[in-house]
Amino acid sequence: MAAIEQIGRGSSASAGKAKPASEFWTVTRLRIAGAIALLAVWEIAGWSGLFFRGVLPSTVFIAQAMFQLLTSAEFYWHLAVTSFEVLVSFLIGCSLGTVVGLVLGSRKYTGDVFEPFIHYLAPTPKIVFLPILLVLFGVGVWSKVALGAISAFFPMALGVAAGVRQVSPVLLRVGKTFNLTTMQTVRMIYLPALVPPLATGLRIGLGISIVGCLLSEYKLAKAGLGFLAGQYYEAFSVANMLAVLVIIFILASLGNTLIEKYVRLPGPGDVQAHR
Repeated sequence: MAAIEQIGRGSSASAGKAKPASEFWTVTRLRIAGAIALLAVWEIAGWSGLFFRGVLPSTVFIAQAMFQLLTSAEFYWHLAVTSFEVLVSFLIGCSLGTVVGLVLGSRKYTGDVFEPFIHYLAPTPKIVFLPILLVLFGVGVWSKVALGAISAFFPMALGVAAGVRQVSPVLLRVGKTFNLTTMQTVRMIYLPALVPPLATGLRIGLGISIVGCLLSEYKLAKAGLGFLAGQYYEAFSVANMLAVLVIIFILASLGNTLIEKYVRLPGPGDVQAHR
């Protein structure tokens, strides 16, 4: 059994080498320079008079608004609501997507019958499901969770199904030789070989589950960061609205970084040693 697990891990191992320190610092400096240039363009555009007053507030005003938000107890209530919705929807959507992807990828006829429906529904804007979800779950938290889960489900299911089909048939024949059960085959062969598609599905799923929850909060909610951004928008408090969006971006980036770190997603320069 241990040998099979080792073979499964080897099928998805990465043979990439660490980037040289000089290359790392060069990329870092370029990123910093790009961020500074973007901020400079924002400031110049804001003070140029080409836009309505207040549409592009100074980054100083945005930073002040962020400080006020981060020192406000009300903000953390909205943050807690959105965090709960995103986390639960992300876990539900990605878990179901993984299970469905394993079934579709490992069962040829099941995949041939049902996968086209998922392909056709995947590009559909998930916000169209919100009226149905409101009828089913009401206007509370769970309609937002359901929309976020639906959003995360599709990329995970399709990514895992495609990844399953890339697993070497040799590994599956070895598993049959050892009389592995279905669960043992999934644990020892499929999951170790599916690290890249799983990581990609998790990253995409997290992003669009956040989008789904925020959209549903903006449309119909009384709490959450999407609701808060909508309130600032209606009051034309652009600096506060942008401060909320910047905080959302930072939190989403942190979540993406954690997935990349702990799921061991191969980097752009890595060479996968499949088969």
